[in-house]
Amino acid sequence: MTDKRLLCLGFGYVAGALAARLRREGWRVAGTARNSEKARALCARNVEPVHWKNGGAGALEFAAPAAVLVSTPPGEKGCPAYAAAERGVAKAAREISWIGYLSTNGVYGDHDGAWVDESSPLLATSPRAKNRIKAEAQWRDLGAALDIPVVVFRLPGIYGPGRSALDAVREGRARRIFKEGQVFSRAHVDDIAAALHASLSMPHAGELFNICDDEPAPPQDVIDYACKLLGVAPPPLTPIETAQLSPMAKSFYDDNKRVSNVRMKERLLPTLTYPTYRDGLDAIFAAARG
Repeated sequence: MTDKRLLCLGFGYVAGALAARLRREGWRVAGTARNSEKARALCARNVEPVHWKNGGAGALEFAAPAAVLVSTPPGEKGCPAYAAAERGVAKAAREISWIGYLSTNGVYGDHDGAWVDESSPLLATSPRAKNRIKAEAQWRDLGAALDIPVVVFRLPGIYGPGRSALDAVREGRARRIFKEGQVFSRAHVDDIAAALHASLSMPHAGELFNICDDEPAPPQDVIDYACKLLGVAPPPLTPIETAQLSPMAKSFYDDNKRVSNVRMKERLLPTLTYPTYRDGLDAIFAAARG
């Protein structure tokens, strides 16, 4: 990709990690902002702010991008970035060689702890996950109509500096919730950014990827390890039946699956920098101490 311009529709944790990586290679990066405070924050990170007009149309004012990253959460009608940017993307279609859509592995729903891959059935029951499925289809259909490669990335629990079990323990927010047999998949934000970067370099490598590390693990084990690194006693183990979780927090425990990253490793990212949560937490802990 010779014309190095990325437009981020939504600019959150993952987009920020990808932007930092790309800017080191001379990319220009723009990100959407709904207010002046967010625009100033983007400018401070050397990201060009693109203002949503009336919450919608006109998002592609930034000169025709070579690539578009979509990370806005969907609603009942699908992806708000799609509604805002559809016309702009169509107008700039000849210039765009990649659209990446950040989805979630929540679309697989509950598989009772079994392994899932990109061909597994989508058993989502929550409205939130069903909305993701609808948004994935919107972007795929647009890409097919305009002959633009659209790549869907189904992300797991995301952690990294400033957003990890170590921070939860330090801030007194950590809980060890126990549900028999429950595991979650996760990935360090830098590995996610590396996979997105690889896809940008190879737009036709694939249309769908699970992004996650090698070791799905019980959530209480991650908190245990963070406490070990910090040299503090772990919080008590709390059965999910008595945990008094919010409806949204409890809904995450409704789905139990192990997410395979085989396709990601075969086509995008053969080696993870942080193949397990232990590797990731070790690095975050060492960097904080340093």
